[in-house]
Amino acid sequence: MGTWFAQTNLNPGVQRREVFGWAMYDFANSGYTTVVLTAVFNAYFVGAVAGGATWATFAWTAALGASRALCMLTMPALGAYADVKAAKKRLLMLSTLACVLTTAGLGAVGRGDVALAVVLIVLSNLFYSYGESLTAAFLPELSRPDALGRVSGWGWSFGYFGGMLTLGLSLAYVLSAQRTGQTATQFVPVTMWITAVVYAAAALATFALLRERAQPQPGAGRVHGLAASLARLGRTWREARSYVDFVWLMVCGFFYQAGIAVVIALAAVYAAQVLGFKQTETMMLVFLVNIAAALGAFAFGYLQDRIGHKPALGATLIGWVVMTVLAYLATSAALFWVAAVIAGLCMGSSQSAGRAMVGVFAPPGRLAEFFGLWSFATSLASIVGPLTYGAVTWMTAGNHRLAIVSTGVFFVVGWLAIRPINVERGAAAAARSAA
Repeated sequence: MGTWFAQTNLNPGVQRREVFGWAMYDFANSGYTTVVLTAVFNAYFVGAVAGGATWATFAWTAALGASRALCMLTMPALGAYADVKAAKKRLLMLSTLACVLTTAGLGAVGRGDVALAVVLIVLSNLFYSYGESLTAAFLPELSRPDALGRVSGWGWSFGYFGGMLTLGLSLAYVLSAQRTGQTATQFVPVTMWITAVVYAAAALATFALLRERAQPQPGAGRVHGLAASLARLGRTWREARSYVDFVWLMVCGFFYQAGIAVVIALAAVYAAQVLGFKQTETMMLVFLVNIAAALGAFAFGYLQDRIGHKPALGATLIGWVVMTVLAYLATSAALFWVAAVIAGLCMGSSQSAGRAMVGVFAPPGRLAEFFGLWSFATSLASIVGPLTYGAVTWMTAGNHRLAIVSTGVFFVVGWLAIRPINVERGAAAAARSAA
């Protein structure tokens, strides 16, 4: 794979095929966010399942919020349990199976099935979130500390190609179905089944190639796993002052991830409601966003390792602010497409950069626990961001432009919250904990 994927970027004993297997999980689960949350099912829920009711957008964001609330309450303890029991891979397999089954279940949702749709979205998004956090916890085991940015970028960029594959297959089916006169209630369910199949098939490579390097920790066999995990979680919170830079990263991550959650969950709704995009136009738009995101995540990972984690993440947040301004100003499709490309570039790079910074600040032996805490912050963000957007549209009789302005505020505050972070100090705190 040449110098771009050099063996020297990896920890001793880690082979490139194992990193490929790890990256295949990003490839597998990207189809879920791309098709279910961003391009197809969200607009289908608002327009068809809920019949375009004034409360439909808020109901969608509330379902996502409930899912992330469950993740926020359970993932930190689940991560600590995974560390104590050395169970990251086993839990990843179970969460993947559950997400695949509930995603396939969305294929049974038709017009008026609001309750069924909400239950399945809550569950599928919860299990997706578990999987994303657990797979991220493998990153510091695979990558050398000075290559976390680029290795994280490999996974994120490769993942977007999985999203494009799933979306491309879904788009091909939708176009074919529309030519035969089928309606959304007929072709959208099939896209859910396509997404579930790609997710399951691609994840098989992860489970075949990725190793569980962690070992059960002292007391794991004598103490009930949940009790041990909660005790470790409590200790982490009590020791928060020793990880001040990680705490600031969580604050920063909460705000910018709140904005990203809006883009993921509501970009298709915004395009349809403000600019009149049709289903196929929205899918093409998201396809373009995924291309830009793949390029951004890959290239920015190398830049991040060169210029530093903090400046790199800060630059992406400025890009997000520019995106929201352009989206607000867009009165035609052309300017909105420009905003979408910027969103794609920033999405891949900012999410990859955040994951890499957690890897810097997480003490060895507590990786899943710290990534579980990161999931706590991002889960809370995924509640607050979309609910804020939904509440603004509800209170302003559907003013999506004002709602996108509220999204820009999240990115501004996130940029301010990154200022106190000292990467060297945070890495030293992690090293002291390991010692």
